[in-house]
This record gives sequence, structure tokens and C-alpha cells, in this order.
Amino acid sequence: MATITLKDIPGPLHRALKKQARANHRSLNRETIDCLERVLLGQRESAQAFLERVRRHRNATPGQLTDELLHEALHTGRA
Repeated sequence: MATITLKDIPGPLHRALKKQARANHRSLNRETIDCLERVLLGQRESAQAFLERVRRHRNATPGQLTDELLHEALHTGRA
């Protein structure tokens, strides 16, 4: 695999990438590669991979993301 070095990354972009990497439980490098793949190669995460990532996140943060909370968020403000 090839290696690249990115220079002069704007502060807001760097902060956003770091925030997204933390949210996805990935390294900054892995998050950057994922973003590039999605944008340049049109690669999308499969539904199965997405569900597995959600399950891992839910297990890592017990009590924070419950089915009840998701249901409430989905139906808030809807008739």
C-alpha cells in the first residue's frame, strides 16, 4: 500500500475529521481513508456493516442509545 502525507489541512477540517473518527471509533488515518473511498470510489458501507457498527457502538455506550430513545427521536414532532 502507498503512503501519503497531507499538509496544511485547515483547522476546521482537521477538527471535524477527528470528531468523526472518534464517533466511529476509528483512527484519524482510517477515517481519512474511509472518507476518501466513499467520495472518490463511491464505496458505501453495506447495510450489514452499518448495523454491526451501530451494535458495537450501542454495546460500548450502554444505556445511552436505547430502543425507546430511538423511537422517541423518530416520532418527535410527527403527527
